[in-house]
Amino acid sequence: MAQINVEVNGRPYAVGCEDGQESHLLELAKMFDHQVRQVSQDMGQLGDTRLFLMGALLLADELADARIRLNALQSELGRLQNDRGRLENRAVAALETAAKRIEKLAGEDA
Repeated sequence: MAQINVEVNGRPYAVGCEDGQESHLLELAKMFDHQVRQVSQDMGQLGDTRLFLMGALLLADELADARIRLNALQSELGRLQNDRGRLENRAVAALETAAKRIEKLAGEDA
């Protein structure tokens, strides 16, 4: 297990993570630090615990919004895939009908 130091609101914290996940954890810490600093700017210094709580709640809110958008997009994708399937079936039927007409016309000319 790897251990790295991250900085949140100007203070260092030692954090453990799986080997190879160090850069990902650093990026997550940067996101969290940004939220905490934003809360601090908006509300003043509340103490680390309250700042961290507010930062975590803001990130959780963003995550909830992203999940709602993802679900909506997945539903829309499913609808579009169904529409595509119906259109493909209609196209196949139209081609089959056209092929039968062409065969009939070709048979009349023979």
